[in-house]
Order: sequence, then structure tokens, then C-alpha cells
Amino acid sequence: MKRVLWFDSVGGASGDMILSALIDLGVRPADLNQSLASLHGFALSVEAHQHSEHGLHGTRVTVHTHEDAHHDHTAPGHHHHRNLSDISHLIGHSPLPTGVKRQSLAVFERLAEAEARVHGTTPDHVHFHEVGALDAIADIVGACQCLHLLHVDQVGFSPLPQGHGTIQCAHGTFPNPAPGTMELLKGFAVCHVDEPFELVTPTGAALLTTLNSVATWPDGWIIKAVGHGFGQRKLNGRPNLLRATLLEAPSAKLEDPDICMVLETNIDDTTPELVGALVQKLLVAGAYDAFTASIQMKKQRPGTLLTVLCAPDLKAVMLDLIFSESTTFGVREHLTRRTMLEREIIEAETQYGMIRIKIGRWHGTPVTASPEYEDCAKAAATHNVSVRIVYESAQVAGRNLLG
Repeated sequence: MKRVLWFDSVGGASGDMILSALIDLGVRPADLNQSLASLHGFALSVEAHQHSEHGLHGTRVTVHTHEDAHHDHTAPGHHHHRNLSDISHLIGHSPLPTGVKRQSLAVFERLAEAEARVHGTTPDHVHFHEVGALDAIADIVGACQCLHLLHVDQVGFSPLPQGHGTIQCAHGTFPNPAPGTMELLKGFAVCHVDEPFELVTPTGAALLTTLNSVATWPDGWIIKAVGHGFGQRKLNGRPNLLRATLLEAPSAKLEDPDICMVLETNIDDTTPELVGALVQKLLVAGAYDAFTASIQMKKQRPGTLLTVLCAPDLKAVMLDLIFSESTTFGVREHLTRRTMLEREIIEAETQYGMIRIKIGRWHGTPVTASPEYEDCAKAAATHNVSVRIVYESAQVAGRNLLG
């Protein structure tokens, strides 16, 4: 079942607030801490507390970090500065699920790119300072692991609040929000609020903008769970709150013949014969229909659009065939409804023998008659005539039977 996670920010968005909201949705801290412990060389853990504020109840977390002495040659309490290569090595060589590693690295890469643009350098030369500290590693990896545990497919968020005034960063006094945060939020909607605090941190902005893949709340979807994540600040007129809503696509009634699953994919690096073989296998496996169309892809490369129509409960079978028999890396999918004529098979006597004819009725009235091609082809071969002649003869016979 497809799932979307939607964030609404009342009082900001930081890494620990995102973690708090995800834990409040149902992720067990013990499961999360087991994943964080797989980052060798560090003792990273999350402690969750129940918290109430402004009449709302939820979760607030504390991230505990400690770097082993073998890996940390800095003074006690000081976080070792790391660059993107260091963090990529740390995450890439962990036993975390592939999707979690990919998402975590994408967040850090986006964060490095934003900091590089602000400071006039390259991502590889960015020293992350506070955003690269162990608590940020725990926030980012932990949030991506939570999405994995919650089986989230897509993420979206409403406009984020921005405070005013100035903030203190490693490089000095900066306007609020921090320059890195502003760079990360380019292209996204924000709203100004009367709070003299940093409400959205670089880590929070990097997580939400990197994972974002839904522009608007998905109408008609079902709310499965709501989580409230609280931050550490005491704001003037609002709770330091981030709400996470877990939504699921509405279930289709699999027995409803009007419900149809549509699977589509673009293919540009395989031979037509292989695509043709795949189409035939899809039809044999029970697809209502499978067809192709020629398309122009990036850089005007010729490609093939494969479309499959099937019952929703055959989705897994169709995907297995598509991924095993083609070179595609992804398949688009959606449920749709279809309107069909009432169908009836009759047999019509022609000078070439009995031919089955498919009759289509609309509100009980016959509106179309289609001879079965296989019957026409067999009769044409028997009588040594063209298939077209048999087909047209069967059409006439069918119309005569219908009056």
C-alpha cells in the first residue's frame, strides 16, 4: 500500500524535531538505536520523552552522541569536523539498508552543496562544523531509517515558518534564518512569524527538501497516524512543534471490475524484439492489455513507452515480469476506473463455417460486433481465402443475427 508522509510545521523543523515526530508516529526507539549502533566507531542513540505543550501531547527526543577515543583525537566535548567524503565513507560502509544509505547521503550532499554556494567553495571542501557533528549524523541517518521502518514512499511538507533577528553560527553572527538554510529553501514556500529564533535549522531544511517528492496534500487519501514532534525551544506564541501525518492510498476493491491498475515505463536501451516478447508474457500472465508507443526521450533519443493494464491484485506479477524482462529502472503506477460494454459471445454461420463474434451492449442495446480473429484466420486458411474476406462475411452474419 502506497504511503505519503506529510509534515506541517507550527514552530519549526530541525533534525531532532523530525525524529521526534517519526517516533511519535510509532517507530520504536530501540529499533532506531539498533540501526544507529551500526555506524561503527560511534555511540549514537536517541532517548524519547513524552512531552506536552500548548495543550498538545507528543514526543521530544534527546540525541546522545559519543565518538570512540580511537576515532576522536580532539578535546572532550568537541565534535571533530568532517567533510563530505568522511561522511560518505561512514554511511556507505555501514550495514544500513541500501535505501537508507542512499537517502542519507543525498541529504548530506545537498547540505554540502548549499554550504559551498554560501561560502564560495566546493562541496568536497566544506567542513560541516555543527551541521556535520555527530548529532546531525544521528538526525539524518535516524530520520531516513524511520522512513524505512514506516514504509514511507513519498514525503511532502507545508510552508515552513521563518523567524527574525540574528543567530550565532560557527562563522559569526548571521541573519536569521542562516544563509545555508535560505539556500536550501530556495524554490519552497515559507512564511514569516514573529519569533526571534532559528526555527528551521540547516539539518531540518536539508532533510525535508531532499526527501520532498509531493507538492500538495494528496486528496482522498486515508490518515493512518499522526505524530507530534517537539523541539527544545520555548517560543513566544506557539509550540515548538512539527506534525507528521502518515497517509495511505485508498484501497481499491479488488473484486470491482471497474478498477484497473495502470503500469507505465519508458525504455530506450533494449531491442524491439525483447519488448515484444515482454508484451506477450504480460498478456499470458493475465494483463487486460499491454501495448507500446514510440516516444522521444531526453536528448531526443528514440524510446518505447510500455503501458500495462491489469487487475490491482496482479500488480506484483506484472512488476516481476517488467523488471526481469526489460532494462527499466522504474515503473509509474496509478489506479483508474474503466467503463466497459456488456459483453457476449455468439456464433454466426458463414459460408466459411461457424465464426465466434463478440457483441458489445450499452444499456442492453447492441452497439458493436467484432469477429474473433483466430476463428477468421483458421477459416481463411481452410478455404484458401484472405482473412479480410472471412472477417467481413462474419461481420455481416453478426449484424443479421442482431437484427
